[in-house]
Amino acid sequence: MNRNRKGVVAYLLIAFGLAWAGFEAMYRSKGLPLRAGGVVVSAFAPAVACFVVRKWVTREGFADAGLRLHLRKWPYYLLAWLLPIAVVACIVILSPIFGASTADFSLDRGFRYLASVGKPVPSWAPHSLLPLLCIWLIQAIVTVPIFFGEEFGWRGYLQKRLFPESPALSAVITGLIWGAWHLPANLRGYNFPDDPILGSLVVFPVSCIFMSIIFGWLVQTTGSIWSSSLAHAATNNIGGDLVLILFGGGANFLYVGYVGLLGWIPLGALSAWIVFTGQLKPAAEALHEMAQRAQAG
Repeated sequence: MNRNRKGVVAYLLIAFGLAWAGFEAMYRSKGLPLRAGGVVVSAFAPAVACFVVRKWVTREGFADAGLRLHLRKWPYYLLAWLLPIAVVACIVILSPIFGASTADFSLDRGFRYLASVGKPVPSWAPHSLLPLLCIWLIQAIVTVPIFFGEEFGWRGYLQKRLFPESPALSAVITGLIWGAWHLPANLRGYNFPDDPILGSLVVFPVSCIFMSIIFGWLVQTTGSIWSSSLAHAATNNIGGDLVLILFGGGANFLYVGYVGLLGWIPLGALSAWIVFTGQLKPAAEALHEMAQRAQAG
């Protein structure tokens, strides 16, 4: 078994083993410490797997891990941060066209829905969209280190190693694996409470493919894993919360969810542009560009 294949196998065993054990602890435990521990273990399982493989299994080190920020590429960070707003805007426009639902900008329906599923919004939280959006924008930045726990593994290791000379294929397969990694949560209704099986096995994996293409492109363009970590944090904090508050209680998230069918349209369009304009580059070429950025400071 060559070093690359050995590393990929070891990565997958560790990332899935730790995360699925964490998911089970989170869902089966009644005590807060064990539940919180399960969340942490699951969230950082890919990063732990990446570290172990790079350090001790393949001993390749971290030269191409993209750990520097490279803030000169700030427009791409801005895109990573604000993209979910554009995606949700598309869902809001498309949902009545396709007969899925209409967004409730009064937020009353969304607040009632959150309370009904045991997620009441704190009384101090503003009950208007703009202040809430500002809070979620800040949360996206604050939680970047948490989502680094996934991105350091998926984009910082696996997506670069699966098919180094075919980055689009690598993104597709990484997306499918990433989708499968979420199964313990999604099959319990995490993203698709009304259709957990169809959502988990069909809809979510396609969304993960699109996000793998977009996040991988951000990493290649900036040379930094922190750009995809920001995109991931924004997806969950901004995209996920916006959809919940605008459509909760009035639509099936299989259709209007950020990772639902209508979300495929904007995410798929951006992914198609990235792939068909040759924005994704083979690993060797991307590594060379990353080295040039490091020399330039």
